[in-house]
Amino acid sequence: MEKYFEGLKKVAITVCDKDGNILDMNQTSADVNSHGQKIVGNNLFDCHPPHAAAILKDLLDHEKLNAYTIEKNGIKKLIYQVPWYDGDEFGGLIELSLPIPFEMPHHVRR
Repeated sequence: MEKYFEGLKKVAITVCDKDGNILDMNQTSADVNSHGQKIVGNNLFDCHPPHAAAILKDLLDHEKLNAYTIEKNGIKKLIYQVPWYDGDEFGGLIELSLPIPFEMPHHVRR
């Protein structure tokens, strides 16, 4: 993972290919998702319960974006799963997981 992504100590970044194989993850992702072990080479479908695996399969099959918030251990996070491309070819998904404030301003820009 590029040094810039390793330097994001609060943002978990995980990259998978179009088959769900984990290609890369920063240390924050490893700490949050796999007890500190980088699980590059493993498959996302082996790491998720059936309902979550079905959502991931749909995202991969249809090159879709998925964004939602969660709360765990008193921390609210934005989960942002977005397709990535190698040129015009679908490569897989990148997941960003970042802490956000419980109350956030919302600005409409024109």
